[in-house]
Amino acid sequence: MQQAPDAVPAEVTTAVQDAIEAAGPGLVRLSHDVHAAAEIGFAEHRSVQLVHDHLAAHGVDLEVGVHGLPTAFRAALGSGGPRVAILAEYDALPGIGHGCGHNVICATAVGAFVGLAPVVDRLGGSVLLLGTPAEENGSGKELMARAGAFDGIDAVLMLHPFAGDDVADFTALGCRVVEVTYRGVPAHASATPHLGRNALDAVVAAYQGLAALRQHIPRDDRVHAIVTEGGAAVNVVPALARATVMLRSPSVEGLLDLTERVQAVLDGAALLTGTTVEAAWDPAPPYLPVRTNGPLAERYAAHMTARGRTVRAAEALPSGGGGSTDLGNISLRVPAIHPMLGIAPPSAGMHTAAFAEHAASPLADRGVLDGALGLALTAVDFLGDPGLRDAVVADFVAAGGALDVAALLASVARPAPRTA
Repeated sequence: MQQAPDAVPAEVTTAVQDAIEAAGPGLVRLSHDVHAAAEIGFAEHRSVQLVHDHLAAHGVDLEVGVHGLPTAFRAALGSGGPRVAILAEYDALPGIGHGCGHNVICATAVGAFVGLAPVVDRLGGSVLLLGTPAEENGSGKELMARAGAFDGIDAVLMLHPFAGDDVADFTALGCRVVEVTYRGVPAHASATPHLGRNALDAVVAAYQGLAALRQHIPRDDRVHAIVTEGGAAVNVVPALARATVMLRSPSVEGLLDLTERVQAVLDGAALLTGTTVEAAWDPAPPYLPVRTNGPLAERYAAHMTARGRTVRAAEALPSGGGGSTDLGNISLRVPAIHPMLGIAPPSAGMHTAAFAEHAASPLADRGVLDGALGLALTAVDFLGDPGLRDAVVADFVAAGGALDVAALLASVARPAPRTA
């Protein structure tokens, strides 16, 4: 593991620590206020206003509505290169609230940015705070990337709350969604059912087909679905039924293979029931697997360990990754990290009401300050240590370098329907 660089004077580190400690009560309050707002993706107006007001109190001008998204924001420190971007998320889950703890992500990013303010000019380079909406359902980072938000950025830093210990090199699965519509023929469900073609039966057949498919896919792949429409009257054969299916895989190739197999199941259900199927892939851009930058992750882990936290390797976790994030799309363009910050016991599974409660707990409050410092000091190292920057670039190039993400996403196209 890389040690803290001699290139960064101790007084710089102390200044960052002091700034975050002084800002601590306000950062915790910001976390709680965003937690209470609990707004879904692309509607996070109150949360953005809270960040705006918090930074205004620190003399920072926040640009809101940048890169074509009304709830995206941007603030900058310093000038020139190298350039580090610290990312904030702040959208919540419908019906659950902050069951993914994005309020903590927001507060740690703001805290890191505030902590860097006294030292950026001394280090040289610049720091951006980017607010990225709709991670849960809208691929906000990909949309921002297409609008140029990450052009000229040399490193991207963010973290995510977790149920368990900290994980510095956490990876995430690629992910895509298909919205499925089956159309049948209505009929009286008792008098003339033989004249009908049941669209709900098609959805049920597809759901069961996906359940059977799970036995025969790689252990890290995931398929899950919900029924979103199944008929309006119990005595009418449903002529319209809908479902939403989500696919995940740790590689682009795996995601493509899984796409073809899922499409075959969807087509087969239509054939089985005498209905027609429409599969609308990717209502939002797909999420690609995260590529973690090793040297950045090691430096972050060193700072968090020095803070007294337990930092584990992703390989030590019983089920690996499992989640997905639009940060994956950015990590294939720019060196990036997406470490996990433990704020809850492992029993408090993410995307649950229990985790939402933990996201505003004393443990989460401590995580806000620890995480802000970990991100800030990692940024300090990147700006102040040319050796680290060289290692970051070398690791990124060895992993494949900057990819043409637009071409990758274009390759993840809807497969041709299979018929028998």
